[in-house]
Amino acid sequence: MKTLQEIAELVHGRLAGDPEIAISGATNIVDAGKTDITFAVDPHIEEAAVCKAGAVIVPDSVKSFPRPAIYVAEPRVAFACLLEVFTPPLRLHTGISELAFVGKDTELGKNVTLMPFAVVDDHVKIGDNTILYPHTYVGQHVTIGADTTLYSNVTIREYCRLGDRVIVHSSTVIGADGFGFTTQDGVHTKVPQVGNTVLEDDVEVGAHVGIDRATTGSTIIGHGTKIDNLVHIGHNCHIGANNLIVAQTGISGSTIVGDNVTFGGQVGTVGHIEIGGHSVFAARSGITQNTPEGVFYAGFPAQPHQEWLRMKAAIKHLPEMAKRLRQLEKQLAQYEKEQ
Repeated sequence: MKTLQEIAELVHGRLAGDPEIAISGATNIVDAGKTDITFAVDPHIEEAAVCKAGAVIVPDSVKSFPRPAIYVAEPRVAFACLLEVFTPPLRLHTGISELAFVGKDTELGKNVTLMPFAVVDDHVKIGDNTILYPHTYVGQHVTIGADTTLYSNVTIREYCRLGDRVIVHSSTVIGADGFGFTTQDGVHTKVPQVGNTVLEDDVEVGAHVGIDRATTGSTIIGHGTKIDNLVHIGHNCHIGANNLIVAQTGISGSTIVGDNVTFGGQVGTVGHIEIGGHSVFAARSGITQNTPEGVFYAGFPAQPHQEWLRMKAAIKHLPEMAKRLRQLEKQLAQYEKEQ
């Protein structure tokens, strides 16, 4: 339980309302009750004005608000902070479980937690405060940094490297073999995939993701990049820093992506291309060639967003235009017949 004054100080906001209002939770506008705090940004300001929450976090650009409020520059950031404050941490059984397996020549840092049925193979190094949930597998010669969390059923294949503060969600595979084959006389023969996968510091990977190891060298995910569920990244890709990769995106092998790129859901790329940094690709974009920096693309093949919008708007008129064209053809035929 915290007072509204304490919350305002915590999020560095300007308080308007009774500072002694008691708040016990943070939740969305619809579910919020009189002891909860919520947040609102456009277009939800009016909805929040009549909600049942005890207080609302709003942008400091709002001139006035009819309820107890805390004004901040970034309401989403402030609300995320409060979610941590009002959500009690999980209680974990720390330490090395008797039901975990630890191979030979391993180095475990301080306060490492291996839950039951976690498997750490030979020649592995794990940093301080790292947690492996049940049924995780860490292959031989893997290096994992400090303060990293691997949730249940995660697989980290041999020779891969994970940095500090990495989070990998359930059933994800880091370092599976890349999809490499030669074909002769109709027979597909596997090309050995002898490289690895590197996740740099502060990377988060969602559930059921596959990031393939390189044929040679490394598949690299740059620091701070966040990857949603059900994403596939092919072998030898180099993904830059602070990318956002939304669900069901597929990035083909040997693609190079700059920093601060956002891929909407179900984006797909061909392989062996370079994608410029500081760009956004709308959902279901198909990226078929190199792209410059700083673009906002959409559609298939990916093109400037405004051009794509104009094309989609024109498509709506095609049936009417086709009908009009047929009428003109009939009129022209009649005219030629009369000459």
